[in-house]
Amino acid sequence: MSVSRTRLSGAVAVLLVASAGLSACNADDVPGASAVTSDDGSSSAEPTPEAAPFTISANVRRGATDVPVDTSLSVTASGGTISSVSASSSAGDIPGDVAADGTSWQASGLLEPGATYVVKATGQTEAGDRATRKLRFTTQDLTLDEQTYASLAPLDGETVGVGMPVIVSFDVPVKDKAAFEKHMDVTSTPTQPGAWHWLSDNEAHWRPKKYWQAGTDVHVDIDVNSIPAGNGVYGQESRELDFHVGDAHISRVDMQTHQMKVFSNGKLLRTIPITTGKQPAFTTRSGVKVIIEKFESKDMNSETVGITGAEAYNIAGVKWAMRLTYSGEFIHAAPWSVGSQGYANVSHGCTGMSTENAGWLYAMSRRGDVVEYTGSSRPMTLDNGYGDWNASFKDYKQGSALA
Repeated sequence: MSVSRTRLSGAVAVLLVASAGLSACNADDVPGASAVTSDDGSSSAEPTPEAAPFTISANVRRGATDVPVDTSLSVTASGGTISSVSASSSAGDIPGDVAADGTSWQASGLLEPGATYVVKATGQTEAGDRATRKLRFTTQDLTLDEQTYASLAPLDGETVGVGMPVIVSFDVPVKDKAAFEKHMDVTSTPTQPGAWHWLSDNEAHWRPKKYWQAGTDVHVDIDVNSIPAGNGVYGQESRELDFHVGDAHISRVDMQTHQMKVFSNGKLLRTIPITTGKQPAFTTRSGVKVIIEKFESKDMNSETVGITGAEAYNIAGVKWAMRLTYSGEFIHAAPWSVGSQGYANVSHGCTGMSTENAGWLYAMSRRGDVVEYTGSSRPMTLDNGYGDWNASFKDYKQGSALA
């Protein structure tokens, strides 16, 4: 649908006018008038000058259509004060506040598309008279392709590991990233500095400067509803969530010694013999990885990651599998390679261990837990999973639209 987005600048709608005309014949009939005596001794009334009319106006015309959804509705008064303003529609009410001096009202939210709003303003003249008027207008309609919806990770109420980034994904590309980022906030208790990094027009991540402190509570506010995203696209719905950071589970994998050391809050819990990708064909990546998702049992077919021919495999029901990269690196039970665990790298890129060790690690792990790999020349990247920690914070901040 082609939608006219021309702003209605300079046009105001007068909501109410209340004025008083003075027509009395003598001083006794005119409040505030004074008696003036003439030279011949007679007296006459001198009426008080007429007060300015009381008006209330809005920045949208009465009956207007195709009003842009990013309009910030405002109401002003002259000749009196505003008592209250309501702006309602079937899509919801627009909150706002009356100024301390009562001369204006400003909306604190934007408009919804394809909605008819009724603005009701009540005011009071300087003389104390009250009056109410209404204004009706309709906003521009938007197709789904003209609206972008944000989905968030982690989930509201989820407990995550210390490496979990905040992830915002948009279903329609955001071109004006700066406009959106100004309305995207992450706060935590205790406070920890951090930054946004845009991986693409459809995805932005936020991470703290260092791993989260264990026990942190985090609040995410993505207040992008009706914010222009560029190319005629607007934000659809704002999102908020709270999550909790659990114990600091950090595992360290050395691909040269074939060992994984598992720490919780700095304490070594277990050293696990492992095997990783045989080199050079299936070298496991070095760098910081973060657990993305967990599966008690997962079928693994090498064709899904492009491995065919003599090296192909198709294993049903692999136990205790935890994904580390989008490209297919997992931690999982590998009973078929127990003889090589602790001695050689024989996998196709995953980190294999005994079923007992894999079950123990799976039970204590959660999304966002950190696994640090060393020992290969193949680097981990920012966009292959939750790879946010594979850049210095100085470089990471450069991915912000406001840097």
